[in-house]
Amino acid sequence: RKLMPTAGERLAWGFGDGSTLPVFDTPIGKIGAVICWENYMPMLRMTMYAKGVSLYCAPTADDRETWLPTIRHIALEGRCFVLSTCQVVKRGDFPADYRCTIDAEPEAYVMHGGAAIIGPLGNVLAGPVFDEECLLTADLDTDELGRAKFDFDVAGNYARPDVFTLTVNEAPQQAVALKG
Repeated sequence: RKLMPTAGERLAWGFGDGSTLPVFDTPIGKIGAVICWENYMPMLRMTMYAKGVSLYCAPTADDRETWLPTIRHIALEGRCFVLSTCQVVKRGDFPADYRCTIDAEPEAYVMHGGAAIIGPLGNVLAGPVFDEECLLTADLDTDELGRAKFDFDVAGNYARPDVFTLTVNEAPQQAVALKG
């Protein structure tokens, strides 16, 4: 669940809470996800880094040219692999009677994609791929994670807990609490 609905998403979804920020242990590393513009929330990113995320998933609906520098920064900052995807959608993918203000041509792109895989030093390992559906792959050297954190670990040796603290409330929150 998204922690923070953006723009028109607020018409359909409410806020997530701190219980919706899991990082999962897997045989290939710790996997976590931050969705779309939540990636612009520094404290949310720091939470993922503090949980030891090594595969940071960043699905988005942002196909602008500014997204690639964003995910490269996240990979470099968190010293983690970043896997990002964005949908590829043409006007013709919608029903003909669906009102779309972007373009009326069926082959016109509404969303251009931009899937990319980024290494823990901010290097592009695959992509970005625009204007086509694809299954993007890359060989990930997980030993690179330790080497990358050797000189910079934002939630470790660069955290400075004597100066900065971040408290994350991971308790589920209820919109309505009935007391009897």
